[in-house]
Amino acid sequence: MIKLSSTVGTVLKRKGGGVWSMTPGQTVYEAIEMMANKGVGALLVMTGEKVAGIISERDYARKVILQGRSSKSTVVRDIMTSPVISVSPQTAVDECMEIMTRNRIRHLPVMENDKVVGVLSIGDLVKWVISEQEETIEHLHNYISAKYPS
Repeated sequence: MIKLSSTVGTVLKRKGGGVWSMTPGQTVYEAIEMMANKGVGALLVMTGEKVAGIISERDYARKVILQGRSSKSTVVRDIMTSPVISVSPQTAVDECMEIMTRNRIRHLPVMENDKVVGVLSIGDLVKWVISEQEETIEHLHNYISAKYPS
């Protein structure tokens, strides 16, 4: 397997560090509405500056819809995933993919000095890997097709 030595910090620089969050007492309806408006699949649940949990579309489907609950009367704290698995900006991309696969999660908060600096999704990492592979292929193509002085 090819090792991907790029770090999370490098991926975040390209993606941007926008973080969308809710508080534990807000309704699941508000969370789903924010996810739809922001085009994301998960939100951090914050108590002040501290990460209390994470809520995803998967949590909504499994813990609200399938259990016959109402998203307008259920609060985020009741269905959020906690504790949250996180990584640092120095974590390698391949390590993040392993963490996501092993724990069956799709989103990883990126923490530095106990502060959230971003959130990465599996989609972000797949896009990064594809762009890295395309760049490698281009370099190899240029190397192979380059004309050297005889």
